This record gives sequence, structure tokens and C-alpha cells, in this order.
Amino acid sequence: MDGSAGGFYEVFPSLKISGDAGTYFNDVNVERISATRAKDFLRIYITSTHLIQKEYVRTAEAEIRKQIFGDNGITVRIFERFDLSSQYTVQNIMKIYRPSISLEVGEASPLMLRVFRRASFSYPDDHSIVMMLERNVASEDCGERLSEMLTDMFRVRFGRNDIDVSMQMEGAAADEAHEAEIAELVRRETDEIIIRNAEAAAANEKADGNGNGDGGSGGRDSAGGSNNGGKGSSGSGGFGKSFGGKGNTGSGKSFGGKQGGGNGSGNGAGGFGGKSGWNSYKGGGFGGPRQLKKSDNPDVIYGTDFEGDPVSISEIVGEIGQVVIRGKIVVNETRELKNKEKSIFTFDVTDFKDTITAKLFLPNDFLKEISDELAPGRFVEVMGTPMSDSFAHNELTFQSIRGIKKSKDNTVKREDKSLRKRVELHCHTKMSDMDGVSEVSDLVKRAYDWGMPAIAITDHGVVQAFPDANKVWQDCWSKECAKRKEAGEPAPDKQDFFKVIYGVEAYLVDDLVDIAVGVNGQSMDQTYVVFDLETTGFSPVNDHIIEIGAVRMEKDQIIDRFSTFVNPGVPIPYRIEKLTSINDQMVSASPSIEEVLPKFLEFCKGCVLVAHNARFDVGFIRENCRRMGLPTEYPYVDTMGISRAILPDQSKHTLDALVKVMGVKLNDHHRAVNDAEATAELFLKFLDILEDEKHITDFDALNKMGSASPAAIKHMKTYHAIILAKNNTGRVNLYHLISESHINYFARRPRISKSLFMKYREGLILGSACEAGELYQALEEGQSDDTIERIVSFYDYLEIQPCGNNLFLIASEKVPQVKSLEDIRNINRKIVKLGEQFKKPVVATCDVHFMDPEDEIYRRIIMSGMKFDDADEQPPLYLRTTEEMLNEFDYLGADKANEVVIDNTNLIADMIDCMSPVRPDKCPPVIENSDETLRKICYERAHEIYGESLPKIVEDRLEVELHDIIGNGYAVMYIIAQKLVWKSVEDGYLVGSRGSVGSSFVANMAGITEVNSLSPHYVCPECHYYDFDSEEVKKYAGMAGCDMPDAYCPKCGAKMEKLGFDIPFQTFLGFSGDKEPDIDLNFSGEYQSKAHKYTEVIFGYGQTFRAGTIAGLADKTAYGYVKKYYEEHEVSKRSCEINRLSIGCTGVRKSTGQHPGGIVVLPVGEDINSFTPVQRPANDMTTSTVTTHFDYHKIEHNLLKLDILGHDDPTMIRMLQDMIVNEMGVKDFDPVKIPLDDKNVMSLFSSTEALKITPEQISGCKLGTMGIPEFGTDFVIQMLIDTQPKSFTDLIRISGLSHGTGVWLDNAQTLIKEGKTKLSGAICCRDDIMNYLIHAGMEPALSFKTMESVRKGRGLKPEMEEAMKAANVPEWYIWSCKQIKYMFPKAHAAAYVMMAWRIAYCKVYYPLAYYGAFFSIRADFFSYADMCRGQEHLEGLMKECKKRLDENGKKADKKDADMYKTMRLVQEMYARGFEFIPLDIFKAKSRLFQIIDGKLMPSLCSIDGLGEKAADAIVEAVKDGPFLSKDNFIDRTKVSKTAADLLGELGLLGKIPESNQISLFDML
Repeated sequence: MDGSAGGFYEVFPSLKISGDAGTYFNDVNVERISATRAKDFLRIYITSTHLIQKEYVRTAEAEIRKQIFGDNGITVRIFERFDLSSQYTVQNIMKIYRPSISLEVGEASPLMLRVFRRASFSYPDDHSIVMMLERNVASEDCGERLSEMLTDMFRVRFGRNDIDVSMQMEGAAADEAHEAEIAELVRRETDEIIIRNAEAAAANEKADGNGNGDGGSGGRDSAGGSNNGGKGSSGSGGFGKSFGGKGNTGSGKSFGGKQGGGNGSGNGAGGFGGKSGWNSYKGGGFGGPRQLKKSDNPDVIYGTDFEGDPVSISEIVGEIGQVVIRGKIVVNETRELKNKEKSIFTFDVTDFKDTITAKLFLPNDFLKEISDELAPGRFVEVMGTPMSDSFAHNELTFQSIRGIKKSKDNTVKREDKSLRKRVELHCHTKMSDMDGVSEVSDLVKRAYDWGMPAIAITDHGVVQAFPDANKVWQDCWSKECAKRKEAGEPAPDKQDFFKVIYGVEAYLVDDLVDIAVGVNGQSMDQTYVVFDLETTGFSPVNDHIIEIGAVRMEKDQIIDRFSTFVNPGVPIPYRIEKLTSINDQMVSASPSIEEVLPKFLEFCKGCVLVAHNARFDVGFIRENCRRMGLPTEYPYVDTMGISRAILPDQSKHTLDALVKVMGVKLNDHHRAVNDAEATAELFLKFLDILEDEKHITDFDALNKMGSASPAAIKHMKTYHAIILAKNNTGRVNLYHLISESHINYFARRPRISKSLFMKYREGLILGSACEAGELYQALEEGQSDDTIERIVSFYDYLEIQPCGNNLFLIASEKVPQVKSLEDIRNINRKIVKLGEQFKKPVVATCDVHFMDPEDEIYRRIIMSGMKFDDADEQPPLYLRTTEEMLNEFDYLGADKANEVVIDNTNLIADMIDCMSPVRPDKCPPVIENSDETLRKICYERAHEIYGESLPKIVEDRLEVELHDIIGNGYAVMYIIAQKLVWKSVEDGYLVGSRGSVGSSFVANMAGITEVNSLSPHYVCPECHYYDFDSEEVKKYAGMAGCDMPDAYCPKCGAKMEKLGFDIPFQTFLGFSGDKEPDIDLNFSGEYQSKAHKYTEVIFGYGQTFRAGTIAGLADKTAYGYVKKYYEEHEVSKRSCEINRLSIGCTGVRKSTGQHPGGIVVLPVGEDINSFTPVQRPANDMTTSTVTTHFDYHKIEHNLLKLDILGHDDPTMIRMLQDMIVNEMGVKDFDPVKIPLDDKNVMSLFSSTEALKITPEQISGCKLGTMGIPEFGTDFVIQMLIDTQPKSFTDLIRISGLSHGTGVWLDNAQTLIKEGKTKLSGAICCRDDIMNYLIHAGMEPALSFKTMESVRKGRGLKPEMEEAMKAANVPEWYIWSCKQIKYMFPKAHAAAYVMMAWRIAYCKVYYPLAYYGAFFSIRADFFSYADMCRGQEHLEGLMKECKKRLDENGKKADKKDADMYKTMRLVQEMYARGFEFIPLDIFKAKSRLFQIIDGKLMPSLCSIDGLGEKAADAIVEAVKDGPFLSKDNFIDRTKVSKTAADLLGELGLLGKIPESNQISLFDML
């Protein structure tokens, strides 16, 4: 079938080819199209007047196949013919088209490609090509084939029938080893050809559907076998689903048959239903004997011994019968069955190519043993049966397991066996944003294990991996010291020990080039030549000028013009033709540069040159002058530099962008004469601005002004560079650079200008980095020798990398000079020569982004998730051994390879001190006289409460605590907290304490916490009588004082206060008083920012920083990346394999942030950069907030962190106070004086009686705690129902239980239900453990350590459990300790319950204020339209919402769930007889509800679709009076028309017209 055509995209109008490839087919004609009769092969014949590289042709073929034919097996081939200009000589074609020739030669024969790449070519004339080939066994045959290919290519593709291709052998005959290598390549290629031919022949044979043929296709599910139990015909090597079913004779291995499988009748021992299958082995089944293994083989872990060759897990794609797998356990998990006697034990096994989950059903007695034996990291062999698992979304899991036994680690581990080791000086970790995928700890450990002397950590722009790198180094150092000590040897010198080198791959900006060059001291009143060049590329050395356009200016006037094309002598690249509209025909008759350049220089004589991006244009002029022996130095001015100086906020400084801004006309951009005219006009405008506004009239002042500002640097090009710290001075200077780059110069990336680097250069070493470095790119571009010299001189050492790192350059249209692997090698050779020339060490680095070659998959997945087009083309950026690197650089010769790989990397490492990246010393802030002040405050407050003569218990407790606090230097922390809390209270906001600070009586006396940690006691507020010791009081030991009955003072008759929560101080600071204190405070959310600002008042501006955090890729996000990657590649992967791969992606740095309330305090006189660099959170340059660059945890040991957190409870209490006092008129209301023993409030936790409603009125809720902090969730409400609390103490216990992990569920709840303890005896808070154990007789210090271990989820150490048993602690108590993962401190629970109680009090006694405050602050999903239209309407919506929640279960919309919670509270309000008043926009507040006429008016923000800004705008607008119309409303409030229409529909705008226009009818 034939067809004729037209334009390529006319023939294929729907085809989309992205990138450079697509543009090359714009001007292509399709001559004809043909297809085979079977329509399985399509041929497309095209002609083009420009050259198209074969890579783009292959791309077009693939896209046609994919987009038009849907990848249905059709083959598409494009046959191209070129009609090119005379500029395309044979030599030019061979030079430009060589990558395409290499591609086609490689497709034909890898051996021939090797010969072609090593060949050199000469061209005696334009009709002859001479190939010079190495003399070896392969060259003669391959040379002849190459000659034929080239001859055919020139004839068919280029229409050149006159080309003669010959070959010559050069050099001596190859040595024996080299000949053997070539011979082996020939043998392999011959074998591959035979195999390919055989496969092609086999593919053409028709299978009979029953598996006939050598391994051919079988029936539906089989290849030589048949479906389950079915009958299969003969087939050699058939792979089917014959699970014990019959199979006719076949010599292949049949899974489900005997180990040989399938011979004879095929009755399959071992298959489903087979005699020795799993059904006959009951050891692990539910009915079998209770034993874990049935074998004497010590390697057997479970079941019986077995033999068999393991299959690759990736081959397990169906229920293939019993097989053996081998691999490493990734993770295991236990899930108890409902009968509580048995559990499902699962473990994932990987062979590093795929993963499968194995499943065992075991009695609980065996779980500990099997869990230990099958721990993650263990290598095992498993025999079992892959089966579809309905409980795992029908994925295949490994079930019916016959046996599990230990296996050796069969992975290949690379080792560095070189006697002298190299040093890796360029290494990325997971801290390189979404780029590096290796843990820094793994990299450092690997380098140490390999015996490397050092390794450098050089992440992109950041140093956040340093603390973790140092931790690993400390571990290595400690182990080495311990080993030497045991051997009786001295510890090694740190400088001679393994080092971690601390550095960064910086984004360097070259800001050292003046705007005006060669005109020092001169006035700007000059004659100028403004010029522009068009060229064939970016390299002054390799590319050519094709047009020069210029104007001469004098006294603001253009007095002359110069314009000419230049014949470059080479073809103009297609992309340049498209950019400039200059083609080969236009320049073919033009003069050469040798003729044009002298004329141009004569035109410029006596003038200062001006150009836009002048370094580019002047660079071409100077290089061509150099070649012609003409002077090379000319004064010039760069208009781009001027633009950056006077227009710092301009985002783009390209010529086309600037002419628009400055109002300059530009026609035919990228034509030299037009660009020169526009640049001249632009220059004149710049001169006016410089003189009139900047008062600059000479070049020196211009260069001074042009010293790049931060705004200019943010728009300049960046280059990669490696900066290494030599010593501590360098470390601090490096941190200064990191801080400056993030605080002042961040724009998409943190930038370091060369001038800034020079400022902090002391103690630093600068390397030229990778392909993205300044030197490498200059060599790619073919920059002049002068430019190269200037670049090299700035660096301390130069860097080269394996060629594989830069193979992408070969395919890049942007780097036309690099067309082959040899070109990449040549760049490395040039860098080596430059090192020799300028006496700079040259080092070979890997540019490590992942540890091992197979780890590239993690980076591929990450980059795919970031939408990189080349994600699947991962360069080999792994950590290489010394031998691997020497092999990489063998083309430099053995001596030079040793020098760059070993000698010079060690030379750099030897320049660097062994040092810590974080300071080891503790540096708390200093507040003068803090010790005395704290003592004074505490005693003054104690005397206020307890009188002039303090009770002994009070004085003793104060002295014990003050001794430890002051003695360990913690007084300053207390004073800081005291100042912050007192300031907040003074401003009308209560502060709640968090953590265990409430355990400190000093904190209570200093006003830091409301929690009085003494034992329960009475104290008279009038005469200060106190009672700590009466029998009545002692009954309440361990409880809250407020639970004691009311009592009156026996001396003066006044009602006594009931104080004390009985919390030991040791919970806070330990028995030695030296546990690091952590004072966390809950400020009102709306006051938090003021508290943060107040820290600057306390310590001084610039002495406080927000605590920085680092956000890595979370588990679920990583899982999503992996899942999406394989979905996009149409590859099916089991969940366990996705889980395994996601582990490698988890933790890769994604962003940075800030602790919600953490403030790091810097002592006066210290430099923050000696501790950590600083930055803005998430690099948000719009915020003034500055955070620590290191995660705050990494510097907690030496800088004080204050936790000034925001919380809703203090905000709500403040609003309650305002509403009760101002809107309800209760002037004496004080939330601090709310009694903590009110019976009505207590009843809320057991019934709805105090609310005067029944559960039936509020959807069955049995308690009145909905909307009460800590106690309003369904989970805690059920806890309250289960425990029936009777006292404030019980509420504290329940708060502790609800906030812990592993404390209530499957722990205290079970123990209480089983009657082993009551709520009062259960472990509820961490303090309970210590108090109980001390009371039982355990040593106090050990009791404290036990509490600490349990509350952190670390369980009980053997010595703890032994001591507990010795003290007769019950088994259930020990069991309970072991279940706990995290515990709340009692002081924290007490503080929370006190806040919650106050709110509950208002719910009982001031209900409208309570509901108004709750809906204002906590009800994010309150809807005016849905919830304020009466109880009946609300309950109808509730039914619909509840139905959706029930139907969707765990997948229910979170908005529905949150809205339903709010609806329930609105329902409760209606049930109590309260109502809403319609919203009045002239009275309503933007965010707060109000009490008006005994009803509740909602806020404007409660209207769906009306945001806070719009609500604020309405509140402001109503101050100016009524609205005349809807248009007037929109104009004054600036809200959207949509929002205005919404308000109109709700009837909130009244009966105002749409617009202000008055019609004639309105006037009648």
C-alpha cells in the first residue's frame, strides 16, 4: 500500500513530539508511505533541507508507533533524504552527523561500533574519506562493512554518488591480550546473531495452542502444561499451571509436579492434592502438633528441610505451584486472630529485583521465637506456594509454607581492595533536595569500612547532613579507641584517623566582571560602537560568526552603520537558522571573517565597544583576532550589566525583555543589525538614567555601582562549585556563606557570589565541580584561552568525573561540540592539562548520588515524581572503589590515573583538619542575677500563700529544687519562662504548661505553671493556716487536693483552699537533678506571635531564632511516588515490593520548616554561625522569620530552645471571659477562680443531667462532654463511659491514658475489664510507675530509670524486671509496662484538665458564651446556611451526613466527619433551648460569634465561600454607612461578585438594587 503526502505534520496532524526532536520535523516533507500486506511494518519516506540527527528520527518513529498505532506491535521506520546546501562538505557532514552514524553502527554491531569509535578520518578532497583503523583482528572485516555503510549512506541519504571510502591500518599489531579481547567480542557477537536468528525463526512458527514447540506458547495459562488439573500436550520446558493435574510426557520442569516435574503421568507430588504436598503437612496448620520445626538440620527455622533451586521472585506472576525462593527479609508483622490463641505472622522477602509476602498461621507461643529468627535483615530460603490472597487485594502471597531455613547472604558486596585508597570529595546525601538518595550515615560507614582515609559530604547548597555524619564518625572513633585500648595500644591521632570532610556543592555566581572593561579612570563621554553578532553557536573557539551589525554613536547620535553577513565555511545549524532566519544560501556568497574583521575593527577605531551580554560578543571578536594575529584587547561596556545595576527588580535582562520595559522598538530580533540598533537606543536611555538619577558620569563609578546587589545576583547564572572547610575557621566561614546564600541571595536556589566567597575565603578550599561547573561549561562552549585562564585561576583544585556521568551531553542539542564518548574524555584530558599548566591539583570524583549501582532506582523514582523527562536515563552516580575509578580513567595512562584518583584526592584530604561540625560546648543565655531573682520570686510567692513562717514541707521542697536548678545552671531557663508567662498574663491571656514542668514546685511558685505539685493540703487564704498531715488529708495522697471535702479554717473560720496534685519533682529533673529540663508552655494561639517577639525584648534583637526543622519525603508520599512510577510505566508491582522501594525513597529532603513554637536563644557575644547556619523556613523570602539551618534537635546540646506553643484553650478562655464580662455583664467573672470541685461540672463526665437534656435529644450521646477539650472525642467519651470517673483525679488519669500510646487499648482497658485492677491502680501517667515502684521497695534511682525506659517505649531491661519481681510487683503490672510505647506526665495531664474544666464550667453556667466561643475558635466547618435554620433542618442534614460517613467508613471525607462533629454540638445547643439570631452584616463580626438579645449571632466567616479577608473587608466597609446597591457593596468591600451573590441569596444584603443607575421609572 502506498500513499503520497505533504508536510510531516500535515500527514500526521495529531502527532505530538516534545522537545528539540519535534521542531526538526516542522519543515520536513513526506514523499510517500508504504506498508506491508500484513500491515505490521510501516515505511515513511521524508526529505528535508536541514540535517536531522538519527536520535530524533528514532524518537519520531517511537511516537508515531505509540500515539497513532497504540503500540500494537507495528514497526515504524523513517527513511530520510537530505537536500543540503553547499556548506555541507563531506568533512562537515562527517563531523556534524557522526553521533547518528555511531547510533546506526551500534544498532548493527557493537563490535563495529567499537572499531568506528576508535577510527580517525581524513579527507583528501570533497569526494574521498580515508578511515585510519587500529591494526587488529576485527578491523579488516568491520572496516569493510563500515566502508559499505558510509558509501550507501552518502549515496542514499545525501545524494552523493561520488564518495569513495577507503581504509588504512595504522600502528603495530595488537598484543596477544588485546587480540584475545577482540576475539572474545567477535565470539559474543556471533553467538548473539545466532540467538537472534533462532528467536526470529521461532517467533514465526505457529504454535498449536497446546504447548508444542521448544518452549513455545501453550494453552491459555500454560506453556507445555495446561490449566488446573487439565491435560497438556508435550512441550519441552513448559511452564504451566499444572497443580498436580495430569500432563503428557514432557521433559521440562513443571511446578506442581515432582522436582523434575512433568515426566510420566505427571501426578505431581508436591502439587495441590499431591501426596507429599502441604496438605499432608500439618506442622504449621491449625490442626497440627504444636512444634515449630520438623528437622534436625540446624539451619531449618520452620517446617521441614527441603531442596530445590530458588526461582526469581519476579517470575512469580501466577499460582505456579510449590517453589523455593531465596532472599532477605525486609519487614515482619504479627496480627493476632480473634480467638487470641493464634496469629498471622507475615514477612516480606526480597531478592532485590522483586519482593513477595510470606504468610504463616501460628500459635501465639511461637511468635517470639519466629519473630527473632525471621527478623528484618536475615537471609532465608522458603519453600511454599504462591496463592492469590483475598485479604491482600488478591495479590499473590507465599502461603502453605513447607519450610524456612537460613541462607547465606548471596548479594555481591563490592570491596575496595586497593593497597592505597582514594578519597571521595564529591558526595550527596538525602539532604540534597529530591536528588541524593543515600543516608549520610551509610556513606560515611561505607567509606570507613572500605579503608578510605576520608570522605567529603557536599550536598547541593546545604550542610544539613553534617551532624549525622559527625555522629557516625564519633561511633567509628569510639570503636577504634576501644579496640586499641583492649589491645593495649594508644588511641590514634585524630588527624591520622579517618576523616569526614565537611563541604557543600555551592551555586556560585560570577559577579567579579566589571560592567565597563579597559576604561578605568575615563569619563563616559565617549564615542561608542554598539554592535551585535549572530553566530553558529556559543563557542568562540568552535563556532563561527555569520553576521555583524553595528552603529557608531557620538553625542547621543548615530553617525554611522556597519552591517554584513559572514560566510562561516560550515553549515548553519538548524536551530540557529530558526532563531535568526539566516540560512546557508544567505551567507554562501558573503565574505569570510578574514575579510570582514579588519574592516569592522577599522570601523571601531578609537571607540568604546558596547554590546548586550558583551562578554559573549567581545569573546568572539577577540578569538578571531587571536587567530588572525590582530590585537585582542578592546575597551567595552555591557548593557546587561548596566541593566542589572539600575533595574534590580527586573526578572529578565534579555534584550527582548528590556526593550519592552524601556519602550524601545525592536524588529526582527536575533538579526545583528536590528539588535545593534535596539541596543544603541537602550544604551542611550541607560546613560540618561545614570547621569540624571544616579549621578554617574565615569566608568569607575559605574563599576562601583555595578558591584552586584542581591537582586542582581538572584537573576545571574549559577555554576556548581565544591567548597570544603579546612579547619574551624573555614567551617564558620562556610556557615556564613550558607546563611548569606539562604537569607539574602536565595532565588530558586541558594546563591553564593564570588565576591561573597572572597570575603569568607579563609580556611576554605574551592573546587571546580562537575559538568555544571564554570570550568567544564567553558570548555564545552569552547571559550577562549583567556577566559579559561581567568576561570582556572579562581579555583584551588580542578575536578574530573567518570565519562558515564556526562553521557547525556552527547544527545544534547545544547552542547553540539560533544558528539561522542571520546569528546567527553577529551574534556577531561583538557582539565588535566590545565591542572599541569596552572599548577592546580586535578582530582577524580564520582559525584555520588546513590551508594551502589542498583540504588539508582530510588533516584529514578524520585526524579520521575518531580516530572524530569530524563528520569529513566540515570547516570552511574554511585560510590566507586579505588580500582573502579582507576579503570574509569585508564585512558589517561596509569601514572596520571593514579595521580588524579589517589594522590591528589589524598593531597586535598591531608590539607583538612579533623573537626566537629557542631560545637560540643553548652552555651546557655545569661540573665544577670537569675539565681537570686528566682529564689526571691519563689519565696515571695510562698510567703503570700503559706504565711511568714513556711511549712517545713514547703521550705524543704523549695530548697531541694532550687539546689538542683541553680546548681546545674537551669535558673536562667526558669527566669525566661517566668518573664514570658507573666507578660502574657499581664496582657490578659492565661498560659498552660506542658510536659513535666508542673512537677516542679519552684515552677508553680515562679508563676510558670498553675500546677501545685505538693501533696494535697489545705491552706487558709486569710491567716495562712495549713494542713498537710491530718489523717483526713493523708487519705488523699496521690490524688488532687481539689477532691478533698470543703473545710474551714479552725483559727479564723475562713473557707480554706484545697491545693496540691502530689507530683514528685524527680519526674522533671531526675534524682540527681541533672536531667536536661524542657519547659514547654501553651500560649494563646492569637498571642503566640507576641510572645515570640517578647523574646527579643528579653535577649535583644538578633539573639533569637526559630527552631528549624527538615521535612523529608514521608512514608506514604514515597509509597505514592513508587506506585505512580510503575503505573506510568505500565508495570504491575506487588504492594510489598512498592513498600521495599519506598523505604529507599523515604527521608529524601523535600523542604524545611520551623517548630511550631520553638525559639533558639543565642548568648550575647556569640556568632550563630559558629553553631549553625540560618535560613528562612521553606526558603520563603517573603517572611522575616529566620530559622536554624540544622534541625534544632542537632544543636539542643549547646543552645537553649524555648517551646512557646500556640493552643486554642487559652484563646477560648480569653474569649469566654470577654463574652461573659462584656456581653453578659458578669463583671466579676475570673476564669482563674473557677472552682475545681463543682458537682454539676463533674456530672458532665458521667451524664447529660447538668445540661438538662437527655441522650436521645443529642443523637444518643450519653455524656455532656462534647466540645470539651481532652474529653469531647468519641474515643475519650467511650473511655469515660468505661471508667465512670468520680473525681478530678480520675480525670487526670483518663487524660494520661488518652494521650499515651499503648497505655489504654490492649492494656489498662483490658486489665480493668478483667478485674485485675481499677482505674486508680492502672498505669495512667509516667509518674505512676516511679511512685509505685518506690512504694514497693525498689531503689529510687532504678525506679526513675525504669519509668524513663517505659515511657519512651523502650520496655524493661532485664535488671529492671528482676528488681520488680524481687519487690513482688504483680505480673500484670510488669506486662502492662511492656505494652507501653509513650506516656504522658501527670503534670501535663493536670494542666490540661484544669483548662478543660474551666471551659466545661462555662458550658454549664454560661452556655451561650461557651457555644459562641467554641464555634468561633474550634468549629472550622460551621456553616451558617446549614446550621442556623433551626433544629429540624439541622437534624435532616445530620442524617444525610451520617449516612455518607457510614457508607464510606474509613474512606469517608474528612470534611464530612468534621462537619458532623460540629453539627452534633449545634444540635446540643438547640436541645438546650438556645437559638441563633439571623446574621446582620452591620452588626456581625468577621470571625467571632456574639450574644445579642439572648441569642447567638454567627460570624461572617461562618458563611460558606466567604473567606477571612472578605469578612474583614465587609466589617470595615459597613463603618461608612449603608450600601446603595450590590455594585456599591462590591466596590466598597472588594469582595467577588460570587461572594456578593451568595450574600444576596441568603438575604443578608436586604432589598438593594443591582446597580446605582437610576432609571426614569425610579423617578416617577
